[in-house]
Amino acid sequence: MTERGLKEREALAERLLVVRRLGLVPYADALALQRELVEDRRAGRIPDTLLFVEHPHVLTLGVRGDGGRSHILASADALAARGVEVHETGRGGDITYHGPGQIVGYPIIDLKPDRCDVHRYVRDLEEVLIRTVAEYGVAAHRVDGLTGTWVGDEKLAAIGVRIGRWITSHGFALNVNTDLDYFNLIVPCGIADRGVTSLARLLGRAVELGTVQDRIAAHFSKMFANKVLAT
Repeated sequence: MTERGLKEREALAERLLVVRRLGLVPYADALALQRELVEDRRAGRIPDTLLFVEHPHVLTLGVRGDGGRSHILASADALAARGVEVHETGRGGDITYHGPGQIVGYPIIDLKPDRCDVHRYVRDLEEVLIRTVAEYGVAAHRVDGLTGTWVGDEKLAAIGVRIGRWITSHGFALNVNTDLDYFNLIVPCGIADRGVTSLARLLGRAVELGTVQDRIAAHFSKMFANKVLAT
């Protein structure tokens, strides 16, 4: 192995993954924080970081086409009456819903030097979530041509990412104790012929969010060969 290769291996071995659990955070605040952390990660001021948040009720739009606005089924007045905001995001994908009881994960990580492959990164996020819910006895899977993790014909977790100069932002949303009725306000991810589910619905009971976060962090760390440093 060359000297450069040895140095890259040492750098990877020394990487840390900082896990930050921020609780309930308005979507606009989380978006601003991600932008700040992306610049910090690019400059080397922070290590790889995984944010865990919940959001107040919000519909988020992707960058494809109209972002998914045509897939909003409720009127503006109906959304306002239920306290649901609508935000543009800058991530890939179509419209989705975020709300309490859902674990939203925002990895701010540097994919250089050895993981510079967008499709691989998305597949790896799917695998992290598949392995996480397997610990609860849930057999999730991929669907060819559709991003996310699925149980049968129902989506359990949505994924929408942004990658700039190989620094990642945005990420995934795993329905744990989510009120699935809010998905009736939209055509989730623009897919009309499939449903949405949650871990609580599949198990028939509420699930402790902190424990699920722990398991996601552990599988994420293994997938990306990082050490976990929770804060």
